[in-house]
Amino acid sequence: MKHMIWAGVVGVALVCGARAEVQPHPLFTDGAVLQRGVSIPVWGTAKAGEKVTVELCGKSATATAAADGKWMAKLGKCSAGGPFKLVIRGENTITLTNVCVGEVWVCSGQSNMEWPLRSAENGAQVIPNAADPQLRLFHVPKNTADTPQTGVKAVWQVCEPKSVESFSAVGYFFGRDLRKALNIPVGLIESDWGGTYAETWTDHATLQKVLPEAFARQAEAVGKWDPVKAKAQFEQAKAKHKEAVAKAKAEGKPEPRGPRMPADPSTGPNRPCALFNGMIAPLLPYPICGAIWYQGESNNGRQKEYQTLFPAMIGNWRKVWGCGDFPFLFVQIAPHEGMTPELREAQFIAMQKTPNTAMAVITDHGTPKDIHPKAKEPVGGRLALAARALAYGEKIEYSGPVFKKMKVSGGKAVLSFDHLGGGLVAKDGALKGFTIAGVDKKFVPAEAVIEGDTVVVSSAEVKQPVAVRYGWSNVPDVNLFNKADLPATPFRTDVEK
Repeated sequence: MKHMIWAGVVGVALVCGARAEVQPHPLFTDGAVLQRGVSIPVWGTAKAGEKVTVELCGKSATATAAADGKWMAKLGKCSAGGPFKLVIRGENTITLTNVCVGEVWVCSGQSNMEWPLRSAENGAQVIPNAADPQLRLFHVPKNTADTPQTGVKAVWQVCEPKSVESFSAVGYFFGRDLRKALNIPVGLIESDWGGTYAETWTDHATLQKVLPEAFARQAEAVGKWDPVKAKAQFEQAKAKHKEAVAKAKAEGKPEPRGPRMPADPSTGPNRPCALFNGMIAPLLPYPICGAIWYQGESNNGRQKEYQTLFPAMIGNWRKVWGCGDFPFLFVQIAPHEGMTPELREAQFIAMQKTPNTAMAVITDHGTPKDIHPKAKEPVGGRLALAARALAYGEKIEYSGPVFKKMKVSGGKAVLSFDHLGGGLVAKDGALKGFTIAGVDKKFVPAEAVIEGDTVVVSSAEVKQPVAVRYGWSNVPDVNLFNKADLPATPFRTDVEK
């Protein structure tokens, strides 16, 4: 179900392609969700000069196909509701049914967004009860391209057990919670690919401006590519994996993930702009409310770079979509032995410097030796909280405590925070995860206590504090929350600019 060929108008395409009868873009199929409250562009192909009329919920718009056969008609704003019929008339007529108007969100990133519901921690229990005729799913097939593409081979599907089991778990839980809160149709467009860099999701002009070295790295990788050597290394890795599997079975432990054959860098998904071209450009300019994003693991090791690249990518998407500074909500990387605190900091900085963004912190749901935490429900739930606050104006807390400032008093560091959420909480015992340093910048474990709306940090070894860090490790062991039961993001007061 996940990679179905576009069926909504496939019959028309087969019988009338030679006569160039009117055809809508594949995003417009039976079961589609269109964004409420905005002008709705509907586009496709037809015979050059053909007049096309589009009708939806009492509104209509016309367009004339250009010399290349492309047309676009813009409908007026529609209120949430449905199902409706979307009628497209040219020399032929296409009627799309079960079309709804509501909220449309893009779900993108790498493997933790791609992770299917059937593999989530509680997927087996959730899937049988997931049917919701007002929640619709559109999965963009994996596709790389060196130039921006316009087509996509997929269809909208109503959320039901068969369609949702292979859909993004984070995306589903996010959409489910939005449906409960809004009680209107919600459409989710999943466009993701495991193991990918942020730069492959960014367009050429933006990347050339903020990270031109990405193209130099790509050229170097292509020049060094040796398919024979790569295959030999892969075979060696498979042999080692086989031994590791046997050892794990003997010890009653989970089997380790198997190796992947290295991708040819000239055709692989991580070449600059390739996934923007193949998996984002085809969606434009389909109106959306916002995007959720779970990525960053693959950019670990280039954290400083990510501080600039990630906000630039967000700005890039907002510009090309033409929907204004839409809400962009993302997940901070979970605790894992291979993920550095500097990467989480880069995400934190991106949130601080980019308007209308929010970050879901999941320090309480990591698995140190597995880059793919199976608990996806709290991730989607926290993203939905952020959407309800930022996109829909609900007066709810959507973030854990966020460090604001530090002052020193009586040999102790006093930390204040935003997003108190009713008050600070040390969950399950005394506060932990804090370190403190004096002028020598040697950080030592610290005692931390909540005093009112502040955290007071100290150590007998540090008489005059100059800096404090919280959760500053690959696998932070931390427990500062607010009363909204949301965890604080790791931070350091001596952040490097």
